[in-house]
This record gives sequence, C-alpha cells and structure tokens, in this order.
Amino acid sequence: MAVGVVDNGPVASILLIEDDPLVRRGLQLALSRHGHDVRTADTGEDGLREFGSATPDLVVLDLMLPVVDGFEVCRRIRAAGDVPVIVLTARGDDFDVVTGLEAGADDYVVKPVQPTVLDARIRAVLRRSTGAQDGVRVHRDLRIDTASLTVSSRGEPVSLTPTELRLLLTLSQAPGQVFSRQQLLEQVWEHDYLGDSRLVDNCVQRLRAKIEASPATPEYVQTVRGFGYRFGPV
Repeated sequence: MAVGVVDNGPVASILLIEDDPLVRRGLQLALSRHGHDVRTADTGEDGLREFGSATPDLVVLDLMLPVVDGFEVCRRIRAAGDVPVIVLTARGDDFDVVTGLEAGADDYVVKPVQPTVLDARIRAVLRRSTGAQDGVRVHRDLRIDTASLTVSSRGEPVSLTPTELRLLLTLSQAPGQVFSRQQLLEQVWEHDYLGDSRLVDNCVQRLRAKIEASPATPEYVQTVRGFGYRFGPV
C-alpha cells in the first residue's frame, strides 16, 4: 500500500465509485484538497475496471449503483484482496449497512456526506495498516508479526484487511481481557458510531473465518456473552 504521510495523517490513492455526478465531482474535489489522489468511476462495471487496472489504497463505494450494485462490487473487491472499502449509504438504512458490512466493507458513511467526515474515516482506516512494533505474538497455531504486520495460521499466510488486522492486534495485545463492543469501536474504528455494534460483529465474523480452524467454535476470538470479545486461548 503506497500511502504517503502529511501532518494530519496518511494520504492515499482513492477510487471513488459514485453514480451521482454532482456528488462524485464534489467529493473528488474535496478529497483532492485534503491531499488524496482520487480516481473516479460512475458505474459498478467501470469501478471494477478501474480497480483492476491500478489497485488503489482504498475504495469509497456508493451502494446504490445501477446494474452492478455496490454490494456486488464490494464482494468482488473483497474476493480480489484486502483493499479497504468505505461504503456510502443513504439514511443509514439498517439493511444497507448490514448487507454492506457482510459484503466485506470496513466502514460506512451516511449520505449526505460531509467531506471532512469522510476524510477522517479514510485516514482512520489507513492508520489501521500500522501497528505497535512489539515483535511477534505466537498463540498456538496463530503467529502475528506486529513489525511486518503479517499473520499466519497453521503455517499458512492469512490475508487480512486493515480493519481485521487492527482488530486482531487490539485483542491479541491483552489475551484474556474482555473488550466491550464500544471499546473496540473507539480503539479500532476511532469513532463511537453511537454504539453501532454491527461494525464489530461483522468484522469479528470475517476475522474468525480467516484465522479459526472452526469459526463456529472459535479458539482465538471468543465471545463473552453480554459483554463483548476477548482473545484466547485463556
């Protein structure tokens, strides 16, 4: 990920996929003023072509696209690798949010979008690609290298999105400690989202699918009912 750095955070190559020309142009100009290199696409098909031609550091994706909608675009991007995705959703609709997160989105922003808010979310996601330099954490068959930000499970490399990686780093730094969903929202996502636990729960599901031998009976990312999550084995 070729992310630059300025005084108030990283600057990135952004792919903005938005069909509304006024919104698309406005966000492109605003994000460019914040230092980002922004490419745009106005359909899902064009967005996927742009993504394939030059992989960006992050994708900002409108969910309500014609023909190939944002949900399908997100699924295809996620299947292709670990590039983070922030989805744009109208009115914070529960169905859109949940379906977008299940498709693999790292975060969401409700329309109408304030460029400063979107920029803050972009920078927060990019910061998840950096971690504490405290060496290698080994937990049975799981190996987490916090310097190189690589993870392997049962001897095989695991590809994680920045959000999944930041969640794993946060939990694994204190094995056995219970983190509430609100604590994880603040530490991983850097926003409180008014207690929106869906971000946490969907990210946990995706992380378990990648690192657990049996995601239904997790060994590492364990649920503490009524409280939140902890990192095992304990």
